[in-house]
Amino acid sequence: MIRAVICGASGYAGSELLRILRAAPDVEIAAVTSEQSAGKPAEGLLALVEGKRFRFEPLIRETLLEKGDVFFLALPHSASQEAVEFFHSNGKKVIDLSADYRLRDKAVYERWYKTDHRFPDTLKHAVYGLPELYRSEIKNASLIANPGCYPTTAIIALYPALKQGIITKEHIVIDSKSGVSGAGRKSDVAYSFCEIADGFKAYGIAAHRHTPEIDQELSCIAGSPVKVTFTPHLLPVTRGMLSTVYAPLKDNTALDEVLSIYKNAYKNEPFIDVLDTGKYPDIRNVRGTNMCQIGVAVAENGTLIIVSAIDNLVKGAAGQAVQNMNLMFGLPETAGLNLLPVVP
Repeated sequence: MIRAVICGASGYAGSELLRILRAAPDVEIAAVTSEQSAGKPAEGLLALVEGKRFRFEPLIRETLLEKGDVFFLALPHSASQEAVEFFHSNGKKVIDLSADYRLRDKAVYERWYKTDHRFPDTLKHAVYGLPELYRSEIKNASLIANPGCYPTTAIIALYPALKQGIITKEHIVIDSKSGVSGAGRKSDVAYSFCEIADGFKAYGIAAHRHTPEIDQELSCIAGSPVKVTFTPHLLPVTRGMLSTVYAPLKDNTALDEVLSIYKNAYKNEPFIDVLDTGKYPDIRNVRGTNMCQIGVAVAENGTLIIVSAIDNLVKGAAGQAVQNMNLMFGLPETAGLNLLPVVP
């Protein structure tokens, strides 16, 4: 059995990891941590798991080290740095759900996250955990930087078009919407019911921290620098994420050809569903699953429009982390992810 430790298990991504891992074969949940709830039972928030009643532990690295084979870190940005370095340097497999190891350039991370990156040598070992792009690297990795939710929708949406060179790299626009759980479980008036219900707004305009992550990965695909225009919006729903991407086509590429490119690119991907002509994703169709649905269209002005939808807590966080764990340990990639427990 693979022994899994979830650090930050009382947050949305952490509790989602517990929901998924309780159904994963060959996995034993060895410990769950929470700084704010240390010592308290996890009942109510996390319920029963594998017949065991869990009690939150503090994140004492030395105590946890021998309990796990894989460490999932669902901690706030900057809070993961030291824990990742400790577990990784002690020979453990680590999957970090924060942004601390996603950006390969230390200076870029420090500029966007306004904090120092204290472990540049460990950063060099991190593999960006998007299986559709880096499956072979993930299989041999000991440290995974789990992608952000917005970047997951954007990169999956644009990968086939950029790889085949059917769009220009300039003037790519990514218009994204997320459920409120994407902000994490925290006390903030801006995310309270009265502020969110019956409203719809953009935020982080021209300044969202996922922008350099999207640029980084799209640049790798294109083989040269890509700079996108990215604007996120907050939906008055709990979970779900939908991105509508606009990119100018280089030639008069017909919709049938575009759709063929997308279906061929993802034909062997277990968690990518490219919809037929005239059909487009809906966040309720991917709720609680590790699926990403994609729909494509071509406007009369020659713009390729790609719509992608995921559950931001699953394919956008915990589900993708488990997908990465499966690859790292040589398990079937879909283990524990095809028939997920019901979303609470």
